[in-house]
Amino acid sequence: MVRIKSSQKLFTEEEVTSLTGICREHLRGLARNRHLGTLAGVAEAAGAEVEKWLFTNSDLMILTVLHPRCQH
Repeated sequence: MVRIKSSQKLFTEEEVTSLTGICREHLRGLARNRHLGTLAGVAEAAGAEVEKWLFTNSDLMILTVLHPRCQH
């Protein structure tokens, strides 16, 4: 069971990995294959475009059902 603040609307991939125990590799794969989350391009300070995934509360709940915690 995952406990979150009811006021939080979006979760970064770092937050989702710590809440669900799903590693970043598997999380990104699930997001692409199952059409979960939103891919947001974030401009870093160095000027490079970085891919960041944002997930809603319902995405988070679906991820916890679809994939167990990673053991590696």
